[in-house]
Amino acid sequence: MERLIEVQQLLRRNLHLDDQQPLDPDTELLGAMPEFDSMAVVLILADIQSTFGIQIPDDEIEAEAFLTVASLHHFIMSRLG
Repeated sequence: MERLIEVQQLLRRNLHLDDQQPLDPDTELLGAMPEFDSMAVVLILADIQSTFGIQIPDDEIEAEAFLTVASLHHFIMSRLG
């Protein structure tokens, strides 16, 4: 559960969202939030790598990972092992 909170904080930080904007696991991201554009993906990936100390090769990045908060959480957790 701690990691989910970290993912939510990371998204809030990179998308400049306040605490009033709901970010539950089912919150849709890519294509649903105007703030979540291609530049945001780049920033979020860089922050993920920095925050969680992991490297994500370009060929492992898939749009499905950015569909919801839960899918992004799962994507990160699968790289943490």
